[in-house]
Amino acid sequence: MIFDRIAILDWSAAKGPRRGKDSIWLAVAETGGEACTALNLPTRLQAEAALIELCRQTRAKGQRLLLGADFAFGAPQGFIPALTGQANALSWWGWLADRITETPKNESNYRQIAALMNSRFGGDGPFWGNGEKQPTPGLPRLMPPLPAGLRPHRQTDQVARGPGSAPKPIWQLAGAGAVGAQVLTGLPVLHRVRQHFAGHVAVWPFEPATRPIVLVEVYPSLLAEAVRAHVARTGSVVDEAQVRLLACALARLAPGQMQALFTAPDTAEEGWILGAGQEALLRSALG
Repeated sequence: MIFDRIAILDWSAAKGPRRGKDSIWLAVAETGGEACTALNLPTRLQAEAALIELCRQTRAKGQRLLLGADFAFGAPQGFIPALTGQANALSWWGWLADRITETPKNESNYRQIAALMNSRFGGDGPFWGNGEKQPTPGLPRLMPPLPAGLRPHRQTDQVARGPGSAPKPIWQLAGAGAVGAQVLTGLPVLHRVRQHFAGHVAVWPFEPATRPIVLVEVYPSLLAEAVRAHVARTGSVVDEAQVRLLACALARLAPGQMQALFTAPDTAEEGWILGAGQEALLRSALG
C-alpha cells in the first residue's frame, strides 16, 4: 500500500482561538523523505480550511494522501443505531454535521448536542462533563451510570491500552484526558471534507482504503515513550511532537509494512485505531 504523503491531525475542542499546548496541530510528511512540516491552527474553521487545501493539493498532483485524525471515528456498539437508526459510524458523522455549529471565534454548541443525544437514552447519560460555569440542561457534570446496553470503551480502545497510552471513553467531555468533545467537534469536519471530495475519499475501516485520500483514526500515544524523549530533548509542545513523530514513522514504512497496519475486525460502528496492537512496527520506523 503506497501513499505519497502522510498527514496527522491533533484536534482540540478548546473555546476561543488557541495556539501551542492543547490546540490544533497538523503535521505533513512526504513518504520516503525526512522533512516534516507542522502547522498550528488556532481555530477549527481554519483547520477545516487547511485540510481541504491539503486534499486539493494532493488531488491536483495526482498523489495519494493518508490523513490520520486523533479522535474516535465511531462509538461503542449499540449507540449509533439507537441514535441514527443505522448500524454504521458514517451515519453518526452526518448526524453530527447537521447539528454541530462552529463560529470564527472557535465557539461550538457541542454540549447542547451531547445533551440532545443523552435525551434519546434512558437515565442521564451516556455523555457527561462540562468545564463551563454555566450548566447545560441534560448534560451531567459527573459521570452517570451508562444506559443499558452501552459499554465505556470500544474494542480498539482496549487493544491500544498500554504504558502511557489508555484512551478515555468518548462519553467524557471534560476533565483530564477527556476526548469526547474532540470527537463531537472533529467528526463534522471530516464529514465535510469527505463530502467536498466525494468519490475520492475513503474512511477506513468502514470503506476500503483504495481511494486517493484515506481517512484513518490514529492514537499518537502509541508512541508515548518516543514523544516524551523528543519533548525532553527539544522542548517542543507535546501536541506538536506527537503529530510530527507519528507522521514521520508512517512515512518511513515500506509498502508492505503499511499494508500490515490496515488490519481490523469487522466493525461498522466502532472503527479501529490504525496501528492498534502493532506499536512495535511504528516504533521501529523511528529507529
